[in-house]
Amino acid sequence: MTTERLIVVTGLRAGYTKEVEILRGIDIELDDHEVVTIIGPNGAGKSTLIKAIFGLLTPTAGSVLLRGEQVTGKKAHVMVGKGVGYVPQVKNVFETLTVEENLTMGAYLNRANTASQRDRLFEWFPMLAERRTTRAGKLSGGQRQLVAMARALMANPSILLLDEPSAGLSPSNVDEIFNRIREIKDRGVSILMVEQNARRALALSDRGYVLDQGTNAYTGTGRDLLHDPKIGDLYLGGR
Repeated sequence: MTTERLIVVTGLRAGYTKEVEILRGIDIELDDHEVVTIIGPNGAGKSTLIKAIFGLLTPTAGSVLLRGEQVTGKKAHVMVGKGVGYVPQVKNVFETLTVEENLTMGAYLNRANTASQRDRLFEWFPMLAERRTTRAGKLSGGQRQLVAMARALMANPSILLLDEPSAGLSPSNVDEIFNRIREIKDRGVSILMVEQNARRALALSDRGYVLDQGTNAYTGTGRDLLHDPKIGDLYLGGR
């Protein structure tokens, strides 16, 4: 299968203040038809990296290429317009809006096909169709996560950035989220995600990166990282 290099991050440095750099020269790549997972200890810079790629944080050095185009520091709405969706870890739904209204908000850049796209996503996420008139604030954590993912997909992205999609969820909801991630990939969306549930994430990933103290520590296929004893001892809680 011929693949396209969708995202290339080179030497990326960023932080939330000028005095403290969290990313200290990160290199990652995402190809077409891939799921790539970023793992590592708390404070390694995983979520910071996703935010810097999506334009929620301006890098101080390095570059982000999107299909070969320089997009370093572009704002989030520009990235959405270029086919990149993002699901944050927290505050990822409009709690006072219904499920249907949340999805409609995801089509703010292209309202022409809102109804048909929303109907398509209700087919992908039948649980959401059953609760389309329910306010998002009344949903469980797992259901909210599905709403956030579906809303990001309303813009019909080719790339989806996920920040800790299974954080704080029950085991059954974790299963549901990872099943949906697999289905989203099968429908042609490439996925770059940060995930603390490293074993589950690496098991479905084509490739993975381990960050530590703001730098690349290890990289490899999902399977290789999952079965590497050194990675297991340092980052996966042993065997």
